[in-house]
Amino acid sequence: MMDIIRRQIARAALALVLTVAPAFAAVPVITIGALENGTVNWELQTIIGRGLDRKNGFSLKVLPLAGNPATQIAMQGGQVDSIVSDWLWVARQRAAGADFTFLPYSTAVGGLVVPKDSPARTPGDLEGQKIGIAGGPVDKSWLILRAWNRQRNGVDLADATRQVFGAPPVIRNAAETGQVAGAVNFWHYLARMKAAGMREIISVSQAATDLGLDPATPLLGYVLREDWIAAHPDLARGFARASRQAKDLLARDDAAWEDLRPIMNADSEAEFRALRDGWRAGIPPDRPVDAANAQKMFSVMADLGGEDLTGGLTRLPEGLFWSGD
Repeated sequence: MMDIIRRQIARAALALVLTVAPAFAAVPVITIGALENGTVNWELQTIIGRGLDRKNGFSLKVLPLAGNPATQIAMQGGQVDSIVSDWLWVARQRAAGADFTFLPYSTAVGGLVVPKDSPARTPGDLEGQKIGIAGGPVDKSWLILRAWNRQRNGVDLADATRQVFGAPPVIRNAAETGQVAGAVNFWHYLARMKAAGMREIISVSQAATDLGLDPATPLLGYVLREDWIAAHPDLARGFARASRQAKDLLARDDAAWEDLRPIMNADSEAEFRALRDGWRAGIPPDRPVDAANAQKMFSVMADLGGEDLTGGLTRLPEGLFWSGD
C-alpha cells in the first residue's frame, strides 16, 4: 500500500515539475501537498489567484494528494515543501528526529450535533445511544468532549454511549439518516450538517474553554522543515506573509469568497455561508503559539488518548512552533 502511495506521489510530482518548471524557472517555487478537496485549498487558491505568492517572492504550486497518509509520506520523503497537519503529528515526528516545525493555519474544530427534532440538549442526554465519530477513537475533538463531560458530569462518554467510528462522509450520512443519535465530525462536515438542519449541543471550542484551555490554540498548521527555513529564510517568511495576507483578505471580503465558490462544493446558499463563516472562525490570531497553552491541551487529550495518540510523548518538544518571523 505504501509503495503504491509513493509511486502516485512520484508521478504527480514529476508531472507538476514538467508542467511548471519552464514557465517559472526564474521564480522560487514552493510546493504544498494538499488533499484534493481539503479546505486549505481555499487559502492556497486565494494566494495564487490574488498573486500573493508573486508579491512575496515565490510561485506557489499545489500537489493534490489522496488522503492524509499520502501527504505525510510526501512530506517525509521530501516530495513537497509543506503539508497541513496537526501539531500532534508534527510533535511525534520531531521527537523521532525529524526537523519538522509548525506554522499555524487554523483553529477550526467540530462539535457534537443531533437532529433538530432530537430531545437531547446535552451530551448526557445521549447516554446508552449511538454516537457517530469521525477520525477514530483518538480524534482530538472526541477526546476534548470526553474530558469536558467527565469534568462536568463525572461520566466518560466513551463508557456512557455506543460509538460508531467512520470517515467524515459516512458519519454525516449516518447522522442525517437516523442511524446514530448524535455525531462528532470535522468542522466543514459539521457546517454542512448544521446548514441542513442539524443542531449543535456542544462545540469543541466551548468545551475547551470550559476545561480552561485556550480555543485560540491552532490544531492545524503548515509543516515545514527547519533546515529548509534556515536555507531559504526570505522564502519561508514570504510564504508565512502570503498565508496571513490571504487570511486577512478572506476574513473581511465577502467578494473574495465568490472566487472560491466553484471549489467549495456547497449544495445551497446556506451551506456556502456556513462553510465561509466556519472557515473564518478558524483563523488563528496573528501571534506566536503559546507553547504552555498547547502543552495544557496536549495533556488533557493525552490523559484519555494514551499512547495511541501520543506515541509515548509526555511533553511537546522544544521548537515545535514557528511564528513565521
